[in-house]
This record gives sequence, structure tokens and C-alpha cells, in this order.
Amino acid sequence: MGVEGCTKCIKYMLFFFNFIFWLAGGVILGVALWLRHDNKTSSLLDLQYEGTQAPNTFYISVHILIAVGAVMMVVGFLGCYGAIQESQCLLGTFFACLVILFACEVAAGIWGFMHKDTVSKEMINFYDSIYDKAAKPDFVNDEKKQTTVSVLQVFHETLSCCGKGGVDKMFTFLTDAAGLTNVCPDSFKTISCHDRIKELFSDRIYLIGIAALVIAVIMIFEMIFSMVLCCGIRNSPVY
Repeated sequence: MGVEGCTKCIKYMLFFFNFIFWLAGGVILGVALWLRHDNKTSSLLDLQYEGTQAPNTFYISVHILIAVGAVMMVVGFLGCYGAIQESQCLLGTFFACLVILFACEVAAGIWGFMHKDTVSKEMINFYDSIYDKAAKPDFVNDEKKQTTVSVLQVFHETLSCCGKGGVDKMFTFLTDAAGLTNVCPDSFKTISCHDRIKELFSDRIYLIGIAALVIAVIMIFEMIFSMVLCCGIRNSPVY
């Protein structure tokens, strides 16, 4: 095509970064779908108790991630095609899309950093409200009690844990031993569900953060290369 020398090198570097960007979009889309349908998270976040749905803040983040991955694949393809065709129009559109995506990613990153503990806290509060009702030994034969215990068991079996830790752990151990309650599986009595919930969602939040950081670095290089290539095409004698 028309560009030569260093500009031609920039052209192929832009194509390479766009191909990586396109692949990254596919990876993010795949990871987001995995987070959405992961057995541990879905079994907890799909729980309902007395008409109250488990907090869905985490699902909101995952759905945004799915949309970002899909858009990245489209934009990556646009950048690859624009670089190969040396089209100023496509490269300009690609640059504009990158700027919008980058701004959205920065905004999402700031929001995520400010609310990084929200998902865990909401789920812990949801667990505590169920646990406190199930651990009361005053309505053992009540049908509502059995429903509460069955919901609580989903937490315990999914996370291999039981209880809130501290004094509550000892109280539950004594009431279970006396036969007044039946909320903790024997093998999980010593593991706090608060810690398990924090580990589960913190690991996934960090995974999302690392992916966003890598994509942001790739975006910066792509914006630089696309502008350099666009200027090179404009100044090329062939055009």
C-alpha cells in the first residue's frame, strides 16, 4: 500500500496490537461468562429468602464486563481492518471508539476501587440475616425454620464453612451439640463463612482488575499507533 519506512512498521505494529486486543476481548468475554455461570457464585447469588434476592452488585459488574468484551472484539476487528486497508476513516473511527472505551474503563475502575468491598459486605449481611434466624433454638419444629436452614446449607456446602466466627461459632457449636439446632456440617464447624465470602469475591474482583489494567495499557499503545499511522497516511505522497 502507500505508506513506507517507519510508518509501515507502525502499520504492522498496530495490526499486531489490534489482534492482541481482539483476542483479549474474547478472553474477557469468556472470563465474564465463566464468572456469570460459575457454580459457586451462581449458587449463592441466585438464592432467595422470604422474597429477598441475594445482592446482585457482582452480577452488574459481570454483565458490564460481558458487554466490554463483546465491544472490544468488534473494535479490535475494526482496527485490524483499518490498519491493513490504511483507511483514515476507519482509523479515525477506531481511535474515537478507543477513547470512549478508555474513558469508560477509567470510570469503571474508579467506581470499582471505591466499592471493592461492597459485594462481600452485602453478601455477608445477607448470610448473617439468614444465619441469625437459623441459629435461634426457639422454633426448631417450625416449617419456616427448615426453609431457613436449607438456604443456609447452600452457603455452607458451597463455601465449605459455617458461622460468623468468634463467639457465634461457639454458641452454634453448643446448640448443635445439644440438638437444639442443626446449621453447621460437622466437617466445617471451625471455618468462618465471613472469611470464605471475602476470599471468593475478592479473588474475582482482583481478576477483573488485572484484566482491566492489561487492556488499558494495550489501549494506550493502540491510540498512539493509530494516530501516528493516520498522520503517516495523510502525509504519504500516494494519497
